[in-house]
Parts: sequence; structure tokens; C-alpha cells
Amino acid sequence: MESRSTISIDACVGGRDLTEPRLSTDGRWVVVALGDADGTSLVRYDLDADEPTAEPIVTTPAPRVGRGLGGGCWCFADADRAIVYAGVDGNLWWHSLVDVSAAARRLTDHGPDRVAQAPYASADGRSVVYVVDQSEVWHLDMSTAASTRLDDGSADFCFDPEIATSATAASWLAWNVPDMPWDHARVVRASFDGRIREEFVPRHSVQQPRSAPDGTRLGVRDDTGWNNVWWGDRPLVDEPFEHAGPTWGLGQRSFAVSPDGTQVAFTRNEAGFGRLCTVDVARALASAGDTTSAVRELGRGVHGQVSWCADRIVALRTGARTPTELVVYDAVTGDRRTVAVASTVTWDRDLLVEPDTVAVPTDDGGVVHARLYRADAACRAEGEPPRTICWLHGGPTDQWQVTFMPRVAYWRAQGWDVLVPDHRGSTGHGRSYQQALRGRWGELDVADVAAVVRHAHAIGLAEPSRTVLIGGSAGGFTVLGVLRHHPGTAAAAVVAYPVADLADLAERSHRFERHYTRTLVGEPPPPPAIDERARDRSPTWFADRITTPLLVLHGEDDPVVPVGQSRVLVERIRAAGGTVDLVVYPGEGHGFRRREHQVDEYQRIAAFLARHVATATAER
Repeated sequence: MESRSTISIDACVGGRDLTEPRLSTDGRWVVVALGDADGTSLVRYDLDADEPTAEPIVTTPAPRVGRGLGGGCWCFADADRAIVYAGVDGNLWWHSLVDVSAAARRLTDHGPDRVAQAPYASADGRSVVYVVDQSEVWHLDMSTAASTRLDDGSADFCFDPEIATSATAASWLAWNVPDMPWDHARVVRASFDGRIREEFVPRHSVQQPRSAPDGTRLGVRDDTGWNNVWWGDRPLVDEPFEHAGPTWGLGQRSFAVSPDGTQVAFTRNEAGFGRLCTVDVARALASAGDTTSAVRELGRGVHGQVSWCADRIVALRTGARTPTELVVYDAVTGDRRTVAVASTVTWDRDLLVEPDTVAVPTDDGGVVHARLYRADAACRAEGEPPRTICWLHGGPTDQWQVTFMPRVAYWRAQGWDVLVPDHRGSTGHGRSYQQALRGRWGELDVADVAAVVRHAHAIGLAEPSRTVLIGGSAGGFTVLGVLRHHPGTAAAAVVAYPVADLADLAERSHRFERHYTRTLVGEPPPPPAIDERARDRSPTWFADRITTPLLVLHGEDDPVVPVGQSRVLVERIRAAGGTVDLVVYPGEGHGFRRREHQVDEYQRIAAFLARHVATATAER
């Protein structure tokens, strides 16, 4: 297929990540984590300058930065005169902001066999709390350099500790397997002297436990069916929109309290589209349920990592036509300016498009939500019929919000419509929608995606000979299920690091997801029944029924889905006479980070589709 795109592969790969921006107390400085091909670092910007520029703070030892809208890497300390950060060596380090050229000082001795993360320093500079291996909470006394474990070992996972305003206790998020944090979680509070220990257990899930300046308990809860910010014992804005994404990692900050405690800035997910708002606390709490007048819109776009100090609010902002950027809002006027942009190339906004929302009815009376990025018609040959890529997110408890996705822009510019389904089990549409997949992974998600593809065919977006299924991880698992149960739906499929053997996944995946299949496939006990369902839904065991041409991509060092799953899957497809290609990238994990491998991925997919998908007119 001849490329007619004005978007190059080089523009879509590489670049850098911006993560975890935080404001200093006076609102003058913002420190942010950077990650690129050369490694990771922490830099700061002077927001009082006319043209803020990045000043490196930390490069050695390198910080262990999060990805996307996650965090858990660093915090301010010592009245903003220093920072404490998690290093790639597994320890916490202290670094001066007064003399940034000075060497960092090691605070802990957990690494390299264990990993300390998510530091939180008290305002008085005397204490730091943090997690070790995402399962233990520790308190570091800065005056004595002594570390003491705070949790009692009863939780399988501990995230996001915070020191109380009294500076004598800490709170953190905790949960136990087989639940994931979006199923059920609790907040634990313990004093540093060991005399106080208490737990708060909400109806369902909770995340981002914090305290208001007056000590009121804050967090995001889904008691009413939606992930809303709660102030004490009630939702601050009770509405059918999500105020946070799922807790896939440490350090999500989807809301921030003003310094005086009178307002809260919060993110909103509206069918995948994002918005940043503020709410007047007193007016919202005094309302009789209608908080409309108390809420003010600050900006559109998906926002995250929100921080509010003085009269400034900083956040990461992204959208379908907006490469991820670090922005600062004036909390009084609402004016916004961009401080830094993640992309290293300048994008022509005329080549980018906002998606349309799609709601597809299902045979069982449900509704599947999706978003459609319509192709650039000018990039199709005259008379060429439509063609569609149905691209599935991973998780499966997740969602691709309307963020900047270069790969979507690239394939649009190649003349493809790109359809992004949120099968039931996805986030962003309330707790009931997300929980619908419990026990039905490999069944309900497969049926939902097939329904979306059939809908695309019915409205003329494409026909099976010009339809492609693409998915990674859990999305790859669902793609393979569609190929088995709905043969002829697509002309070809591409899966990256797909889940192919559920029993093997439960045994060998990383600790965070090792028990995930017990709720997604079947409730324990008994394990034999779960194993039977897992085998029936595992692509490895129905490989002989996959007849659609397939391209499989996998990282050799994947800690989440072992590469052996793809090797066995491919071997069995070939033994049954199927058409399948396998590419294993050395040194890669769950996702491909090296630029040369990212370029190769684009090129291989393009060549594969050129061989197996009808893209030209009948006359050609």
C-alpha cells in the first residue's frame, strides 16, 4: 500500500514523557519528571519568568518516574528547599533545591532488591512516609534517620501514603486480593508511635486518600455508582461522570484542594472526553443536590496530576488534537498558559481530528460505548472504499480517553477510520458498566467488540475484507476471542503481547495482576472450575480455530505476559495451518520503548496489512 500520509513514522515515535508536576507552596516553581531515550530526570520551571525554561535538578541517581498520568516518584521537602525522590536503585534520595549542583543524599537502604516509592514529606520536614514493594508503609524520622514500618501486614497492597496535618500519623490506601483496587479498597490510618490504628471501609472502592486543610477526609469513591470526589461523608459533586481513572499505579492526582480549603479542582471524564473544573466547597455542600452553580469549567481536554498552590493550578493536559503539555491556570481568572510540551515535533492540527461518540445496542439489551476517529478522506485513492481499524485498549479494566495518540493520527492519515470500543468492563462509564465483566472476561468483551464491528459494517464504514482488529495485552486477548467466535469479522488482526493462556497468567504474571483473573474469569473457590473456564477462554487452547491472518508482536522480557505465551500460540496456529507472523523484540517488556522497535512496529504492521487487506478499488 503506497503511503499518502503527511504524518511520518518518525513523528509518531520517540519523544519524551512529562509526568508528575507539582507546585511549590508559594506557587512560583513547578517541578516535573521527564523521561526520554536518554533516561529520566527531574527539572523545574520558574513560573514568574516571562519564558520559563527547564532547569535540571536530578539526574543521578536517575529517578524512577511514573508514566502518563501516574506518579509516585517524588515530593517537596524541608519547606520546599529540597525534594525527596525514588531512585532507580530502589532507594529514596534527598536533593537540595537551594544548591541543585550538590550531590543527592541517600535516605533508605531498601534497594536494589526492594523498591521504595511514593514519598510524602511532612510540612515540618521531620518525617517522610513511603511504600516498599507496593505492600508495606514505612515512616522515616529525618532527625534520627531511623525507618519504622507502620502497616501491620494485613493488606496485600498499600498505595499513596499521606501524612496527616498533625504530622503524627499517616493514612494510605490498602486492599487485598483477589480484589483489584477498583473492586474494593480501604483507607488505613496509623500514628507514628503505634498507639492509634483505624480503618475506613467504604461501600465499594476508594482511591487518592487525602486530607483537607481542616483535616476533613477526602478521596474518590464510587458509592453512588460513579467515581466522584468525596468531602467527608458525601460526594462533593454527585454526578454521572468519573472524576478519576482506575488505580493502575501509584500517585494518581485527579483532584487538588485550594490552599485555603474553600475550593477543589477536579477532572471529569465525559464519555472519554476530559474537562478540568473547580467547585466551591461551601456552595456545593449547602446545595440540595444540584451543584451546577457551584462548578466552574477551567479547561477542556483530559487533565491529570493536578496541583494547586497559591493562585496557580498546574496539570498535565492532552487531547485528540493536543500533544501532552504541562499547563498552568490562574485560579482566579482561569487564564491558561503552556509551560512545556512532551512532543519534540510540531504537529499540524489540520491533520488531527476529534472523535465522534458511538453507542451500539447489543443483543442482550445492553449498550457498548465507542469513539470513532474518521479517516482523512483526502488520503484515500479516488473511489477507494472505506476501511476500518478496530483498536482495543488493554486492561481490561481501563479506557483510552480522548488523549493524544500519534498512532491513531498516523493510521487516519493513511486513510483508515479508527474505531475505539469501550466494551463492558471498561472504565469511564460508571461502576456497573465496569463491574459487568466480572467472571465474563473472554465472553462479554468479545461479544461487545463483535457488535461494534458489525455496527461499523452496517453503517458503511467498512466491510469484513477491509476491517482490521488490533489490540495489546488484554486487548489482544479480546481480539483473539473475536477471531475464534466471530470468524470472517475482519480480514486481518494484529496483537501485541497478548494474553493467550489465563492459567499461566495467574501463575507467572507480576504480583499486581497475578490474582486478576480470579475475578475476571471466575469467583474463587473452587480452582478446578476456574481452570476449566480459563482453558476454554484461553487462545492457546483454541489456536486451531484462528484462521484470520495474524501478526503477533511481543517483548522478550515482558514481566506481565510472558513471551512464551505468544510462542506457544503461534506454534499451534501454524500447526493447524493458520497464517501467522511472530516478532519478538529483545530487551523489551510490556510495551515497546526503544525507538528502533517502535519504528519497526509501524513498518511491520503496514507491510502485513498491505498483504492481507483489500485497500484498493476493484478495478485496481
